[in-house]
Amino acid sequence: MLKAKFIKHTLQFKQASGTSRGVLKTKDSWFLILCDTDNTNTQGIGECSIIEGLSPDNMEEYESKLQFVCENINQREELLNGLSKFPSIQFGLETALLDIQTNGSKNLFRSQFVRSNYPIKINGLIWMGNKDFMLEQIKTKIELGFSCLKLKIGAIDFEEELNVLKSIRTEYSHDVLELRVDANGAFEPEKALDKLNTLSEFDLHSIEQPIKQGQFKEMAKLCELSPLPIALDEELIGVTTLTEKKWLLEKIQPHYIILKPSLIGGIKGSNEWIEAAGELSIPWWITSALESNIGLNAVSQYTATFNNPLPQGLGTGQLYTNNIDCPLTLNGDQLTYNQKVKWDLSLFEEQ
Repeated sequence: MLKAKFIKHTLQFKQASGTSRGVLKTKDSWFLILCDTDNTNTQGIGECSIIEGLSPDNMEEYESKLQFVCENINQREELLNGLSKFPSIQFGLETALLDIQTNGSKNLFRSQFVRSNYPIKINGLIWMGNKDFMLEQIKTKIELGFSCLKLKIGAIDFEEELNVLKSIRTEYSHDVLELRVDANGAFEPEKALDKLNTLSEFDLHSIEQPIKQGQFKEMAKLCELSPLPIALDEELIGVTTLTEKKWLLEKIQPHYIILKPSLIGGIKGSNEWIEAAGELSIPWWITSALESNIGLNAVSQYTATFNNPLPQGLGTGQLYTNNIDCPLTLNGDQLTYNQKVKWDLSLFEEQ
């Protein structure tokens, strides 16, 4: 028999991080903690991580839903099938169950990533800000050894963002440095194609979500006409059945899709997107969604099971002042799992 409880933890950013939705200084996560009544010394921990303004979870009912999960923890199948409107809780529950099944080891998936310290290549994340701030971040990432960078765009003047890209390409060709940009839906549909044409001059790998989600006709047209490959990101949020997923991809025909398990139905939801994309030969990559190291570890280990050759978006573990120390180690653009480093789970022992 399992017992469950949850705790809330507010993560503090080391520095305010700019997005098209505003500047982030803190982010809340809830941790679902399971224990077996026959072995109370072993805990399974899963992170339920939300991003305010993006996560589809109903925040007014969030903690009551977590409490319901805790009270009904031994009805696992019913719970997992009933959390489609709370994808972050679904992911937290899925990974907490995997953790307790592996005796609280935090080794959730069998892969060379954990067993043999096999690295996952990731992109470096560049936060929005003025030109000098963005260029400073870029210089630092390149010095660290990153060969693929992702730039958040859409929050400052478009011409200034173009100047940033021009500065990068003046010094680093696309053969040396791969660039991805993420607009987070910031472009107006009627102006988006012109902006995509302009952006394509900088030899970019792709652009994520140029216009807001839900505009299927407009997005399909952009994917058809854009000289710059388009990756769907927010577009996947709230699409819960495999039938709907297949319809959306067939309708829009994107060049890539991006999977954030905490936002799209956890492991089950991500697996369905991968299945639907595979039928249409649409490449994909996985990114974390500002989780602490508990969630990042789960996303990273899940990602490693696919041996996807594209750089993944898993570089958020060093964002916070009060993160959870863990074996995840970033060496340049290589994320590894160093088994010599122990987890610091004191946050959960105090509860």
